[in-house]
Amino acid sequence: MKPIATPFALDRFVPYRLSVLSNTVSDAIAGLYRKRFGLTVPEWRCMAVLGSFAPLSARDVAARTAMDKVQVSRAVASLLQKGFALQATDRQDRRRSKLALSASGARVYARIVPLAQAAEAELLAALTPSERKDLSALLDKLAAHAATLAQQRQSSEE
Repeated sequence: MKPIATPFALDRFVPYRLSVLSNTVSDAIAGLYRKRFGLTVPEWRCMAVLGSFAPLSARDVAARTAMDKVQVSRAVASLLQKGFALQATDRQDRRRSKLALSASGARVYARIVPLAQAAEAELLAALTPSERKDLSALLDKLAAHAATLAQQRQSSEE
């Protein structure tokens, strides 16, 4: 079966390239914690967010990770079952619960963070200091613009 003839150059399409890069980097870093700590990529993403911003609701975790609610729900359930996270009723809204790392989750988080930072440094070593600064600024700019576009599209669909 032949591919559809089209002028669309997927290998130059920025959303595709960002997705592939993100998955490649995530998979490389996942090797650092998958065997050692028994965590999946979604579980680590949830732990990383909880380690940085807890207490959070599952909805807040989903928003900060850009993961869908089902992925977050499964990851959180697994973290709770493994004893890496705690769940408590939100005092301001008793219909919601707040999540945080448990003591053992915080210990695992503290062991993974330096590994992740070293992997990031290794990846960024391909760039000059000026390029790293530019990349950071460009990613911030694209993220802000993408959020604006998403809000505009959501508003137009309502």
